[in-house]
Amino acid sequence: MRKLFFVLVVAVLTAPVWATVTITATDLGDGVVAIDYSSDEAELVRAFALDITVDAGTIDAISDFKVGDDNNGYGIFPGNFSRFITVDPATGEVSDWGIAGYSPVADGNDPGALGGLGTNGITIEMGSLYDSKAPPKEGRLCTITCSEPCLLSITTNATRGNVVLEDASEAVVDLNGATNVEVNVGAAESYTGPHKDQWLLVGSPECWIASINPRQCHGDADGAAQGTNNYWVSTNDLEILIAAWNKPLESLTGNQICADFDHLPQGEYRVSTNDLDILIANWQLPNVPAPDCP
Repeated sequence: MRKLFFVLVVAVLTAPVWATVTITATDLGDGVVAIDYSSDEAELVRAFALDITVDAGTIDAISDFKVGDDNNGYGIFPGNFSRFITVDPATGEVSDWGIAGYSPVADGNDPGALGGLGTNGITIEMGSLYDSKAPPKEGRLCTITCSEPCLLSITTNATRGNVVLEDASEAVVDLNGATNVEVNVGAAESYTGPHKDQWLLVGSPECWIASINPRQCHGDADGAAQGTNNYWVSTNDLEILIAAWNKPLESLTGNQICADFDHLPQGEYRVSTNDLDILIANWQLPNVPAPDCP
């Protein structure tokens, strides 16, 4: 698989140029930007190598990308493949694509790659590999999160391979919709806790904001005390947690995301054992917890 992408990258040096691929960057608000692609030719894109830069602040997170092969997307990350993924020598198959750290962002020490997350520029590398579930001619590559208002621009990265088509030719790339794109942060400034990327990912819930519910990170899902003993973590909070228990994000409704006390996923779930442990630690203690969530 890795050899395949090496051959593709080398081939673009001599292959003819004929197809056009359009890359766009769309501000979704709260610092989140969608990176999309489309092709006006029958030939599909095999791999993307793109530089994304901002003129202020940093790029802090990447999400909403496919991982793995044969999934109608670009889930093969050439620069990180050998670092994280193991191929069975007997079958040629990958048993686990879900390795922590396996992402489209190239390592900042790789030749031609930008600094990476936490800096003002990242290089992303994304390719396809499939038997039957080919990627569509247009779709989303990923979303990224910027730390502050900025102008974002995307260019192709020649060192890492530019944009390569399935016949190994290099595409003509239209970047007009991905140059000096204004990114607004706005409401994200109201969230002061850790894991801002997760807050944005789950829809920027107000209950995670310390100025609105300063005890939420300690198990207070509804922001209200119960009973004469002033229990901030009690039955109402437990009911919200139970309603959200072991559900993926897309299945949560109403205020159920407020029971995600640690602001992190557990596998495919948002509310699970880690959140229950937080609730138990503060269960029905008078005037506890302190209103000190970050």
